[in-house]
Amino acid sequence: MKQIINRKIGGWLFFLFAIGLFCTQLGSFYLQSRYSMEYTDNRIFYLINILILISLVLSIFLLLPVTKKWKMIIVSILLVFIVIFVGLMINHSKKVNHIVSISPDFKNVLVIKENKVTGQAVYYRTYYGIFARQKEMLPYRTIGEFKVVWLAKDIATVTYKAYDHTLHQYIGTYGDRNGGSYSYVGSSIHGHWQADTVRVISDSEGITIDNNGEIEHYNWVNIVQFGTTAIVLLENNEAIFMKNNEAKWTIALNLNFKSNSNAALPPSGEITLYKASMDSSEPITLGYEGETAAHSKQ
Repeated sequence: MKQIINRKIGGWLFFLFAIGLFCTQLGSFYLQSRYSMEYTDNRIFYLINILILISLVLSIFLLLPVTKKWKMIIVSILLVFIVIFVGLMINHSKKVNHIVSISPDFKNVLVIKENKVTGQAVYYRTYYGIFARQKEMLPYRTIGEFKVVWLAKDIATVTYKAYDHTLHQYIGTYGDRNGGSYSYVGSSIHGHWQADTVRVISDSEGITIDNNGEIEHYNWVNIVQFGTTAIVLLENNEAIFMKNNEAKWTIALNLNFKSNSNAALPPSGEITLYKASMDSSEPITLGYEGETAAHSKQ
């Protein structure tokens, strides 16, 4: 008797689970038509369909007296549908490349979907983890792999190559360091930042990177801001026209960073310097050392 009750409970649980997933699918259609939202990964649609079918079959087997013959027929039909949905998932993966990365604290999700045919990649803003909406298109047609590194729990840097083989970076930002008000990263880090043999100097003329004696200067016109917590420094050598817009460095504000601009105090906390490269590159943490001193440029 107890075994029968457990079977019934299990059957109804699987049935309710299938109904819940079916409602999720209906909700996704509504969100897509009403708010242009879609699944974080489009393949989730096919995966949910598979789970719905499996749950329904299990609920039927647990709730109804099904003969062995009908069990074989139902399982065979289930396998056919699973093969169809798996095939659709594989076919979709050949057309769309999903770049999905979860932050270290599991609170933020970076989502980029690349059309493999056109090379156009779109950055998405996520909602409730499972849904996302298009925010903006990456400025260059992409080719090859994407490298994602989280510089903070709310800052993700994406390094990729364009069709002309130039190197670029896109930054996904999910927080702020100034209480929600807009601020410029370059002016927030005004001063001299130090980490062993690496220095970052921000002044009225731009930002200078001193990497173990190799000095690079970037004018403000060659600095692109993302959100309110990160900037990308671009190649500004006019002699290398094709590489003029290549990314060289990313500077991100750490979680402990405070600009103190309203209190007329120097900034405090730390920043992170990250070299743009498809190879392994370790982020460098720098602390504030003081106001900008005179320095040479090369």
